[in-house]
Amino acid sequence: MNDTGQYLHQMRATAPLVHNITNYVAMNIMANVLLAAGASPAMVHAREEVAEFAGLSQALSVNIGTLDAPWAEAMEMAAAVMAGAGRPWVLDPVGVGATRYRQEVCARLLHLRPSVIRGNASEVLALAGLGAKGRGADAADPVEAAEAAARDLARATGGVVAVSGAVDYITDGTAAYRVANGHDLMPRVTALGCSLNGVIAAFLVGQAALPATVAAMAYYGLAGEIAAQGARGPGGFQSAFLDALYTITPEDLSAGARITQA
Repeated sequence: MNDTGQYLHQMRATAPLVHNITNYVAMNIMANVLLAAGASPAMVHAREEVAEFAGLSQALSVNIGTLDAPWAEAMEMAAAVMAGAGRPWVLDPVGVGATRYRQEVCARLLHLRPSVIRGNASEVLALAGLGAKGRGADAADPVEAAEAAARDLARATGGVVAVSGAVDYITDGTAAYRVANGHDLMPRVTALGCSLNGVIAAFLVGQAALPATVAAMAYYGLAGEIAAQGARGPGGFQSAFLDALYTITPEDLSAGARITQA
């Protein structure tokens, strides 16, 4: 991809309102991440208002981490609004292989055609109906093991599937890219993975899904690399990561993105 930074420039120029239905652990850090990146976050999950609020939003991210029946209904209501309006939404199928209930909820959400599905290799394998070694939100499967499943899932849903790992794999079922940006400290801070969903959603507004997703993941990983340069551990890394998201310029992203075509 050429000029990856243009996608960051467009996202910041738009400053999109991103509606997030995420887990309790992620709400605070996710809101801060989106603000630092240049978007406008909102955390709304009450059934009484979720559809109305989705109608006001430019993008949606859904994370099934702390799942229950009212939240599941709210997720479907918001996703239906976005799908009906032709607006982008991102699904993170956290721990989908762990319980039957999660599988049932994700099956219903898939029918609402997410623009992007982002998960680890075990989650993507489980979502595609294959066996996986993951337990809960953790992945025991390598990214490479989920690449074929990601392509099949992308073709089935008509969206983009992003498999997160040491080197991310992103595909629309035809074209595919690998993103090598990132740092080992990123998984040491809870909810940074969850927060990526909102950043992807923000990048999708007004931009083609595949290159926008690739750019968002490169931007996020590059921020991790920059934050790690001066961090002594996870605590310092978290604050440095927010600063990096805020200070990275489009030119920095174009220069620092490590993207290859798969």
